[in-house]
Amino acid sequence: MKTVEIYTTPLCGFCHAAKRLLTKKGVAYDETDVSTDPALRARMMERAGGRRTVPQIFIGGAHVGGCDDLHALDADGKLDPMLAD
Repeated sequence: MKTVEIYTTPLCGFCHAAKRLLTKKGVAYDETDVSTDPALRARMMERAGGRRTVPQIFIGGAHVGGCDDLHALDADGKLDPMLAD
């Protein structure tokens, strides 16, 4: 399974929804809270092509977007192949 990284903040409903989907699929993920560290948020924005909102999700180092993007990939049957090695 590829490495999944998710940048979040604690009170973000979309972050929780994205993490629920990943957990339901049995996917382990590395979570980075950007709520209190401007340098971490800047790193997230740099990696995400300037996107400021959370969550920002990366699979195998590739940016896939936010919560809606993750759910859309799943609905289209594209998420599982992305997660596989």
